[in-house]
Amino acid sequence: MSIYKASKSIETEIIVVDNNSTDGSCEMVTEKFPDVLLIENKNNVGFGKANNQGVAIAKGEYICILNPDTALSENSLVNCINFCEGNENTGALGVFLMDGTGSFLPESKRNVPSPFISLLKLTGFTKRYYVKHLDDKQNGDIDVLAGAFMFLKRTIYNEVDGFDEDYFMYGEDIDLSYKIKKAGYQNKYLGNTSILHYKGESPQPDSEYLDRFYGEMQIFYEKHFKSNKLINASVHIAVLSAKAKNKYFGKKKNKPPIETEKTYLLTENIHLLRLLSDKFDTKVESASKAMFQDQKFNNCTFIFDADYIPYTQIFSIMKFNANKNNIFRIRPPGANFILGSDKSNQKGEVLLF
Repeated sequence: MSIYKASKSIETEIIVVDNNSTDGSCEMVTEKFPDVLLIENKNNVGFGKANNQGVAIAKGEYICILNPDTALSENSLVNCINFCEGNENTGALGVFLMDGTGSFLPESKRNVPSPFISLLKLTGFTKRYYVKHLDDKQNGDIDVLAGAFMFLKRTIYNEVDGFDEDYFMYGEDIDLSYKIKKAGYQNKYLGNTSILHYKGESPQPDSEYLDRFYGEMQIFYEKHFKSNKLINASVHIAVLSAKAKNKYFGKKKNKPPIETEKTYLLTENIHLLRLLSDKFDTKVESASKAMFQDQKFNNCTFIFDADYIPYTQIFSIMKFNANKNNIFRIRPPGANFILGSDKSNQKGEVLLF
């Protein structure tokens, strides 16, 4: 729903490619968003191929690859267009990705994962995998973007043949970013533009993730790097070591649910206030946008009514109050639910009312 607000001032077409979901998503899109171009795949063809299908029928000058578990700020697309118009050699653009807690997601800006850098990542040393020289809120050059949000000209996408369909999960965004860079363009990161991504990278990968990561990186190395048996063997040993570590030491214990002292609903909708008051143990207090402009809060639940407060301001409040034992929930425009997440590797949870 946020994409409609983000594209209000520009001519836009929205294309949804469904990889054989079984939760009624296609029926919902058809019923509630009849203007959306929907491609219904009869099986899961993978991330890269699905996006290629969508771009193949796109008509716009620019395309935005966007995950379904994201929310856009109102100025996100306009900011990207303006930047591209003012910087001729721009390849693909990435933005500040934040999780449901308001915290920055480091996969927003990455370096090219050479075999050695991947080896370091698998053994727990991520400093060279992620871009550290560029501040999270700055704009600048980077090599690799996250597939959750990639903005670029359609001609550039087609010039490098889009996503490589040899990948199924993980690696497609790395490969596309690298192909764009090899074609002579410069990928960019816009730290002054934020979007919300409810599903981040797993902080402690399991065996399935490690197998997939290693397999996809092997495809990447074979395509773009000279064969090096020593490095390949080292990465393989690192995968086995990480698996063993995960098996014997186990996953980190889950933190107990966050308990907050106050619940604030930012809205002018009295009916909504009454409905949500029945869903929470603590009193739900109505609050104005101005109340949270410059003041930090601790141990609070924030419920944002997107019909009242813009996503740009929602994200600003979330970032300002991150890591303060706060909970954030958003009610999309006109919706009968709120959603949010309290962990970077947790999908958005929905509460109907």
